[in-house]
Parts: sequence; structure tokens; C-alpha cells
Amino acid sequence: MAKILHKEQLSENVFLMRLEAPLIAEERKAGQFIMLQIDLDYGERIPLTIADADKEEGSITIIYQVVGLTTDELSRMEVGDDIPVLVGPLGKPTHVENFGTVVCVGGGIGVAPLHPIAQAMKEAGNKVIIIMGARNKELMIMEEDMKKIADELIIVTDDGSYGRKALVTEPLKEICERPEKPDLAVAIGPPIMMKFCSKTTEPYNVPTVVSLNTIMVDGTGMCGGCRVNVGGEVKFVCVDGPEFDGHQVDFDNMMARLNSFKEIEQEKHKCYLDKIIEKKLADQKKEAKG
Repeated sequence: MAKILHKEQLSENVFLMRLEAPLIAEERKAGQFIMLQIDLDYGERIPLTIADADKEEGSITIIYQVVGLTTDELSRMEVGDDIPVLVGPLGKPTHVENFGTVVCVGGGIGVAPLHPIAQAMKEAGNKVIIIMGARNKELMIMEEDMKKIADELIIVTDDGSYGRKALVTEPLKEICERPEKPDLAVAIGPPIMMKFCSKTTEPYNVPTVVSLNTIMVDGTGMCGGCRVNVGGEVKFVCVDGPEFDGHQVDFDNMMARLNSFKEIEQEKHKCYLDKIIEKKLADQKKEAKG
């Protein structure tokens, strides 16, 4: 079990939790993730990247967006509650060394898994340029955390409500065109964002790492749900990754597979919300009668 030590809402449908997990905090490395399960009888297990860890406190930090049943259930839990199943750290850690200049690009909730990677790259002696993007100002997360790491921080929003009005690929292209182009790019966010970040860096021969954690299911390689094509070979994101060469990933295939179960997931989530509404109405009727 893992006790919830802290909880806060970062933006619309995005939550941060600090969980008691001393062994995971001790062993985790940048790029790794955990699997958690709330309902032991019928609940699914979901993967979440470790956004930070505190060895002294014995805790890890997860940041998640409510997109389905389990993340919705998780968002309704409070400090002091226990998460029955928490397993990790899983996945291959990020390859970290002193490359020179590393540009880290995070889109939306992708800023959370990017944070420990940027942190590790900085600690290895790299110059770290961070590009953070979101649809609007309200959805921007972890700005202060990234400021502590970045040698240069660039913020963009789709609607121009904060920072520069642009997509993350625009400043990324400009950085690649500098006299001293970056030695490595790391991009984490929606698959379509990672696809175009990879296309942006490819003409400049800037090696680009992407994290495909959004397609993971069971985290062990047994279900096969996280199959992706990388350089013409089939890889399993949870055991072979979650990070891969962005110039080799077949993003179109990945995005098509991501949409395969969307309707089923939405239906299951709707049933869960309907039950919550029914319970509230029943409770209100009891109070009225009492």
C-alpha cells in the first residue's frame, strides 16, 4: 500500500500527488514509471511516470490528467487514503550523460515526465534549454520547477494567453538553426506533438528522444497493447522503452492504435460518472426524508 501524503490540483483535470513509497524513491531514475491499481477486484492497472522523488521523505510524486475511469477515481482520493497497489520503478531509465546542449520540449501534461529528465541532464553538466507548451495559461504546469533547472526557458501557448503565441515546434526549429545547434532533443507530450518535434529536428540531424508512455497498458509486456513500430521493428513500450528514437517511430501507426479502444474507455468512464450521480441523488433523497 502507498499512503497519499499530499494532493493538489495544478490545472483543469490535472492533479499532483505525493505518495509514500520509500523503496521506489530510493531506486527510481529519470524516465521510469510506476503502475498503480485502486480497485483490487475489478480495477485496471495504469502506468504513471515518476515526476519527482524525495529519498529523505521516502516519497514519489506523480502528476496525472483525468481522462478515464481510474484517473477519475484517483482524483477523488484524499490525503491519508491508501492506494492498494503501487509497483515500480519500471521501464528503462533515460540515457543521461554530458551531451553538451540538450533541448527539452514538453507539451501539456508531458511537462511532468520531462521534469526528472531535464533535472538529470542538468546534473550531468549539460546546458538545458526547456520549451513548455500548453493550449492556454491555465493549463501550464510546473513552471517554477522548470525555472530552477533551465539555462533558458521558453513558454508558448496556442492562444497566446501566456508567453509566446506559437506551437512548441517553432522555437524548437529556431534553436536547431542556431550557430551552435543542440546536441540532443527530448520531446514528451501528445503523440502528434512528438511526431512534429521529431520531424522538426530531423533535417538538422539533432538526435531526438521521445517517450511513448501514453500507449502503455499493463506495464509488463504481457498484454501486447503497447506495440509500436520503431525503425521497422516491433517494440513493446513498457519493457523496451518508454523512450525511443523519435526519428524511427511510426507515429501514425501508434496514434491509430491509441484510438482503438477510445469508445470503450469513454463508455466505461460514463457508467462510472452515472453511478456517482445516482448515489448523490439517492443520498439527497435520504436527507430530505430524514
